[in-house]
Amino acid sequence: MDSNFKTRAQKIKLVIFDVDGVMTDGSLFIGDDGQEYKMFNTQDGLGMRLLKKSGIKLALITGRNSNSVLIRAENLEVDYFYQGISDKKVAFSDLIKKAGLKAEECAFMGDDIVDLPPMLQSGLAITVPAGHDEVKKIAHFITEKIAGYGAVREACDLIMKAQGTYDEIIAPYLK
Repeated sequence: MDSNFKTRAQKIKLVIFDVDGVMTDGSLFIGDDGQEYKMFNTQDGLGMRLLKKSGIKLALITGRNSNSVLIRAENLEVDYFYQGISDKKVAFSDLIKKAGLKAEECAFMGDDIVDLPPMLQSGLAITVPAGHDEVKKIAHFITEKIAGYGAVREACDLIMKAQGTYDEIIAPYLK
């Protein structure tokens, strides 16, 4: 973890995740009945729960409307949930106002150009290896793990490590 990442991560009070291409591998499974299905990683989910336990609030901002994402957000007890959002910059502004935070106290994890506006405003911008080139140019950190397969967990763990909460959070599991 480089010092720039650590300095930025230490200020974070809210982590905002895009869904498709970050929490999932970006694949869309659509059944003959028109129902959309998504695959989520359990380690990513636990990482989000542990991050929340460390005192960080969680948010999802996604461009698509999906019942499966709503169910996942409820299951993970996400603090703020926005779906069907065409302008993520507007949603980001609304979110930080609702949360009573400054933009630099927020991290945004995204993968495509629609994620650029909130990533550029946030204090910590994170992406995945398959992120769009423009997103990778502005990201403060690119995960080693790929989207839908541990990238979210990696980001959560690194933020907790930067804030010095990681060891305390995982200690009960080491007994």
